[in-house]
Amino acid sequence: MTSDLSMYLAPARVLHAQDAWLERILAILGERRGQTQVVDLAAHWLSPDLLLSQTCGYPFVTSLRGKVKLVGRPSYELTHGSGGDHCSVLLCRADSAVTDLAGFQGRHGLINAPDSNSGMNLFRHTLAGISDRGFFSKLTFTGSHRESLRRLREGEGDLASIDSVTYDYLARDHSDEIEGLRILTRSARSPCLPYITSIGQDAVSIRNAMNEALGQLPEVSRDLAIKEVLPASEADYECLLEYERSAASRGFSFVAS
Repeated sequence: MTSDLSMYLAPARVLHAQDAWLERILAILGERRGQTQVVDLAAHWLSPDLLLSQTCGYPFVTSLRGKVKLVGRPSYELTHGSGGDHCSVLLCRADSAVTDLAGFQGRHGLINAPDSNSGMNLFRHTLAGISDRGFFSKLTFTGSHRESLRRLREGEGDLASIDSVTYDYLARDHSDEIEGLRILTRSARSPCLPYITSIGQDAVSIRNAMNEALGQLPEVSRDLAIKEVLPASEADYECLLEYERSAASRGFSFVAS
C-alpha cells in the first residue's frame, strides 16, 4: 500500500510531524509504509494501492471525483483556518503603494498551478467581482506556493493567492519566506484539503486511526496545528464548483502569457 501526507512541506517541523503522524497511523492500522517519494501526484492519488493521501479540493471535485474515497478533512487551529475550513490570502509586497485589488489590474499575477483551489480557483472567484478575464497583463504558473512567494518577494510578480495553511505555518515559525510581504485581502472560505483513500478501503477506520494517532502524539498535533480529522462528504466541496461557476457567469478566466 502507498501513503503520503506531504502536501505541506514547510517549515521543517511540519514535514517531520507529518512523517511521524503517518508512521503512527500505519502502525495503528497494521500497515507498512510503501512508496516513500511521490513523483507523479495524479498517479499516486489514483493508484488502487492508495491507503492514505491528501489532495487539493479542486482536483477532488473535478478529476478525482468518483475515483477515490473521502476519508475526512483536517480541523486546523491556525489564524486563517479552523473548524475544517481555510481560505486563500492574497499577497503583495509590503512596500507596494497599491491598497486594493482593483489597483493590481494590469499587473503580473502568480498562480502555483492551474488545478489549484487556493492558488487558482479561489483567486479567480475573488477577482471575478472586480474585472473580466483581462485582469492581469501577465500571468505566470510557478509550480508551487513557495515558488510564488519567492517570485513575489524578488519582484518577479505583483500579486499571488496563497493557501492560508501554508502562509500560517510560515508566519507561525517566523519564516523569511514571507518577509517583506503583506496580506491585501482574503478569499471566501473553503473546506480544507481532503484526505483520501482508494475506493476499496475503509475510510472510517482510517480516519479513526488518524485521530487516535493525534491523541497519542500531542507534539504532532501541536506542530501540525490539527485538532482532529473531521468526517467529510462530497457535498462539503460543492462550494468549490459554485465558485468556479460564479466566475464563469461573469466571463472571468485566467489566461497565461
